Amino acid sequence: MTQAIWEQGYTQNRELSWLQFNARVLAEAEDDTVPLLERCKFLSIFTSNLDEFFMIRVGSLCDMATVDKDHVDNKSGMTAKEQLHHIYAAVEPLYARRDAAFSDVSARLRAEGLRRLTISELEPAEQKYIKQYFKNVVAPVLSPQVVDAHHPFPHLEGKVLHIAALLSRKKNERLGLLPVPASLPPLVFLPGEEKRYVPIEDILLEYTGHVFEMYDVLEKTVFCVTRNADINPDDETFGAEEGDFRTKMEKLLRRRRRMAVVRVELTRPISDHFTEYFRKRFDVTDAQIFLSRKAPLQMSYAFSLGDHFPEKQRAALSDPVFSPQQPAMLPTGQSLLKAALKRDILLSYPYESMEPFLQMIREAANDPAVLSIRITIYRLARKAKLVEYLCAAAENGKDVTALIELRARFDEQNNIDWSERMEEAGCKIIYGFEDYKVHSKICLITRQERGAVRHITQVGTGNYNEKTATQYTDVSLITSDESIGADAGAFFNNMALGNLEGRYNRLLVAPSSLKNNILALMDEQIARGSDGYMLLKFNSLTDIDIIHKLRDASCAGVRIEMIVRGICCLLPGVEGHTENITVTSIVGRFLEHSRIFVFGRGSEEKMYISSADMMTRNTERRVEIACPIDSPEVRARLHDILYAMQHDTIKARVLQPDGTYCKKPPVPDPICAQVLLMQQAIDQARQQAAHPAPPEPGWRKLLNRLLGR
Repeated sequence: MTQAIWEQGYTQNRELSWLQFNARVLAEAEDDTVPLLERCKFLSIFTSNLDEFFMIRVGSLCDMATVDKDHVDNKSGMTAKEQLHHIYAAVEPLYARRDAAFSDVSARLRAEGLRRLTISELEPAEQKYIKQYFKNVVAPVLSPQVVDAHHPFPHLEGKVLHIAALLSRKKNERLGLLPVPASLPPLVFLPGEEKRYVPIEDILLEYTGHVFEMYDVLEKTVFCVTRNADINPDDETFGAEEGDFRTKMEKLLRRRRRMAVVRVELTRPISDHFTEYFRKRFDVTDAQIFLSRKAPLQMSYAFSLGDHFPEKQRAALSDPVFSPQQPAMLPTGQSLLKAALKRDILLSYPYESMEPFLQMIREAANDPAVLSIRITIYRLARKAKLVEYLCAAAENGKDVTALIELRARFDEQNNIDWSERMEEAGCKIIYGFEDYKVHSKICLITRQERGAVRHITQVGTGNYNEKTATQYTDVSLITSDESIGADAGAFFNNMALGNLEGRYNRLLVAPSSLKNNILALMDEQIARGSDGYMLLKFNSLTDIDIIHKLRDASCAGVRIEMIVRGICCLLPGVEGHTENITVTSIVGRFLEHSRIFVFGRGSEEKMYISSADMMTRNTERRVEIACPIDSPEVRARLHDILYAMQHDTIKARVLQPDGTYCKKPPVPDPICAQVLLMQQAIDQARQQAAHPAPPEPGWRKLLNRLLGR
């Protein structure tokens, strides 16, 4: 019998690997070389990451532990119940680390003049101010409830802060609940020139006895629950009378708010007697109850703390200000739409601005030669200029088609709202497929010039989101290559027809052709043995077939360098299996999000950019696209990015055979890839401003028009 893969020692559990990633995020909050306000932000990011992990991954495992108890993870051999046991054990020390990091950051903020205070630290005059604030501002919006025979336990929304109080009256115990109103600010600043504040939940905790004045308060704590949010549109059968897919998603969003509790968080130690209330009411075990002794349960306010410092001090406590620059491959003042008709162009976010792409859509909306614009949309900003330009194109008579994925997790409502706006403007909206999310990032502009049809295709690794384009690293190719344009046209036609098995000449499209082509590209390198080479950058690796192939390549002598930000279920450096593989993770100022695949070297090199990670959900259960890179100039720019990543010695962490991550050894001249790429973008923009491309003379424009160029 063939030995199971997890028994061979070169794979690890997906969830535990993800927790290692979030621990690297937390390490940024612990690092005293990171500016203080940025450390606060990393604490917030770590917290929100962990929230989503419990909502989705732990929620899914809890379901699986109930309905499929014998199912085992194909990388670790663990059942869902065993995975949950290991997850809870791994998470508990992360809470202790977060508490320690929060205490350190808070102490340093105090030294800078921003003081978080407990009620007991307030001066008498300040206590009086807080008492009046509670009476005049807080009390009028409170909705307390005592749970007893006449008042059933209410539904509590996930991640909403509550005060829980164990109450006593006439020897009878009751549970008191006090939700923290969302209308109240998270921090209450005290009057005076000093920047001193008290968290709103601490004020409610202090005055819990006043709210429940009929009772004796025996114990009290701040708490919140985390609910399973792993909704699946196919979990229920929907009748035809329930309308279209948009209506279906709206119903599922309402359902998400009432799903089972998978975690309870407390801010104070409580007795086992009091804990029993939480165990019974939420049907959780002790392992699902976590104590955060120092750090608050919600930290979204961390991103606004800098507003309370003078500009000079805020700058000293933050990363240096950086604005996305003019793209290196697009001279200032030049139209991207026109430039792309002549040569391939690469945009590199957030080092370069997304604005030229948006202006290309705006220009296309007003260009008489443009016949149609087709685009896939997964996540958009709350305020999206892209949508406004697409709507303008439709209103100008262009044929505008948008394939909008309504199941972009936690962005569902935003996408529903935008789809309605675009429909009103005359855009054609497609909602994708029942069983496959459309995660690809592709836009096709079709123009007609003197009777000939030309295509401009954009393929990217990230969303058309103007906000995250300043926070995530992504690359975007704009090309007028007709073979890619033809594939893009066929792709949109297939999507409109519901055809997932379409054939393409250049583009690799999941679920039909991406994975098998990636495996074939790996086989080409395996055939070269020790002369083979792969350089792969993506966010996560879980696909068992890809993992098998990488192992085979390593055994054949192929050198494989991987830059994997998050989950990596393959363990490198394992004797007899993965000795020729290295895995590096970079967590820094920007979220590494680009996917770049390189197979071979020199003249035989094949390079792709893609929307897909090497996860089974991407390779088999989503619509994804990988696009070949033909232009030597674009290849060179992508290699610049990869080279910086390969040589990072500050933020890079190297995955070890035992699943841990280590820093690279110290070097005389340390390199931070993201800082290097920011400086490169600034230098290129300055050089471009100093030596802009000469404007094309009017006579040359006329001659080119006459010649049909």
